[in-house]
Amino acid sequence: MAVPISLRFAEREAIVMAKFWRGWAFSLFVMPVLFLGGIGLGLGDYVDDRTIGGLDYLTFVAPGMLAMAVFQNAAGDGLWGAMGGWKWMGHFNAAIATPLQPTDVFTGWMVSRAALMACTAVTFLVAAALLGGVPSLWGVLMVPAAVLGGLTITAWFSGFSIGRESDASFPVMIRLVILPMSFFSGTFFPLDQLPAGVKPLAMATPLWHTVELGRGATTGTLGLGDLVHLGYLVACVGLGSLYASRGFNRRLTS
Repeated sequence: MAVPISLRFAEREAIVMAKFWRGWAFSLFVMPVLFLGGIGLGLGDYVDDRTIGGLDYLTFVAPGMLAMAVFQNAAGDGLWGAMGGWKWMGHFNAAIATPLQPTDVFTGWMVSRAALMACTAVTFLVAAALLGGVPSLWGVLMVPAAVLGGLTITAWFSGFSIGRESDASFPVMIRLVILPMSFFSGTFFPLDQLPAGVKPLAMATPLWHTVELGRGATTGTLGLGDLVHLGYLVACVGLGSLYASRGFNRRLTS
């Protein structure tokens, strides 16, 4: 069976990542695991009431931190990674000199990012399980949940990045979008503790839906209601991919 042509670009990305894995292994694997241990165990010892919704603090925070780690890495990839592909390193431009079309490049880019996110999520999940933060075998579903959530950011940020001429606005995107989302999406505390006016905004973020879906998986409490979270994330990825695909087509054919 013939391999889809877009996967040829994903193959190229995999080869590059395999050769330079030491450069990104620390930020993708070691830092999140250290953060999990420091927050989940260290800070957890200072939380007066460590039971949140019937969960100890480590069990509560682990899926949120996993999703957050994937989101933050996905944001960097979507911004600087996408710009690097056409402006600094030029491998997006080189790819369309072959039979690949801009949509193929974008699809292959998304596939390669999904694979990288999965590696991060698996490593984080194993560490969380060893620390006792994943009480259910259904926790393995946290990996695809985190990848799906991360793809929402990669898609939208890639579409934003591919239309910019410089990365001057990228740190602003991180500070105004990713950091607030990381701390106010049910990652470290329940949304019930937020002011009434802020809670709906938090519930509109893809990270909150990812955290809720992942927390249901790691605790074995998934239900029909989680289909809402799944549908929301799928819609975000679909719309973001349409936006980004058009941006890739304009940039790489101009």
